[in-house]
Amino acid sequence: MKKVLFTSESVTEGHPDKICDQVSDAILDEILKVDPIARVACETLTTTGIIVVVGEITTSQYVDIQSIVRNVLKEIGYTRAKFGFDASTCSVVTSINEQSRDIALGVDSALEYKNGNEDKYNSVGAGDQGMMFGYACTETDEFMPLPITLAHKLSKRLSYVRKNDILGYLRPDGKSQVTVEYIDGVPSRIEAIVVSTQHSPSVKLEQIQKDIKEFVIDEVIPEYLIDENTKIYVNPTGRFEIGGPMGDSGLTGRKLIVDTYGGFGRHGGGAFSGKDPTKVDRSATYMARYIAKNIVASGICEKLEIGISYAIGVAKPLSIYVDTFGTGKISDDRIIEIINKVFDLRPAAIIDILDLRRPIYRQIAAYGHFGRNDLDLPWEKLDKVEDIKKLI
Repeated sequence: MKKVLFTSESVTEGHPDKICDQVSDAILDEILKVDPIARVACETLTTTGIIVVVGEITTSQYVDIQSIVRNVLKEIGYTRAKFGFDASTCSVVTSINEQSRDIALGVDSALEYKNGNEDKYNSVGAGDQGMMFGYACTETDEFMPLPITLAHKLSKRLSYVRKNDILGYLRPDGKSQVTVEYIDGVPSRIEAIVVSTQHSPSVKLEQIQKDIKEFVIDEVIPEYLIDENTKIYVNPTGRFEIGGPMGDSGLTGRKLIVDTYGGFGRHGGGAFSGKDPTKVDRSATYMARYIAKNIVASGICEKLEIGISYAIGVAKPLSIYVDTFGTGKISDDRIIEIINKVFDLRPAAIIDILDLRRPIYRQIAAYGHFGRNDLDLPWEKLDKVEDIKKLI
């Protein structure tokens, strides 16, 4: 038997980096509500007492960025200075320009369209070059790896018990981490659980450890995965009073692995939040997940990673790569043939098929963009399984 330990982490919505992701996507959502074809590349930075919003935005409508920022902070729970950040009194600084005309040349009309192929899906070129990856597996009902699935559930539960006053002394910032032991590639048990949560100064560590075990860990982690050798760490430093932007600076796109598969599968390097769907960093990664999930659900393989590469201003992908990690029932080449027959990977087609010009992004800026069975996300649908099976 081959034993492997694999660890994934998640963070709560009050983590400084996640604040920035949510602000960037909230701005994107508000713009898409009034201008679905806007071009948005919005980045956010935060540190003690300040939020800075920068980027390139081309739109026919105006949105009140100051109000959007403050509303996001209030919804997260940063409403008092003693929490480390106050939505009402923090500074909000903006520096916004329009999208570069040179980039717009390639996005407005793909190279194929300029060369005479006036198919409607050649109307949009890729917004940048790069590699995008998708992944799916049969480990969980969400078709996601078990470590990141459990880590996200712990982080969401932390926010739930805080917002519902079950543990009223908790503050918005927090993290979770889960280490799973795999035997011959199959999850068998949990080796370790780490939960770190910001808290008020009045509560003792012993009380935090007891409550987090009872109201968070025991509510999330299946009992059969824990044994006498499972290690549980709650606030292992002993104190976590200073959190949020006061404890650490935050930046959009700095939690890429938390956003995706927890370290399973590769990552092309492009962040998601604050980007409209002409940016293939976002839209093509969603499509790659959609493809991987439907192929795994069709029974072709138990695990699948798909990689897609693009050139700026060109609609058709430069390459498609797949890896079934030895679980495939047909060849990788055959899987690529099926992908090309069932899925259109040109940016305009992706935007159309997944209906990506809608304000749906703020809700996924925390707790993962994939495996979200709690949300009705188009790239999580299994509506291509029968089409795939017909081609096997």
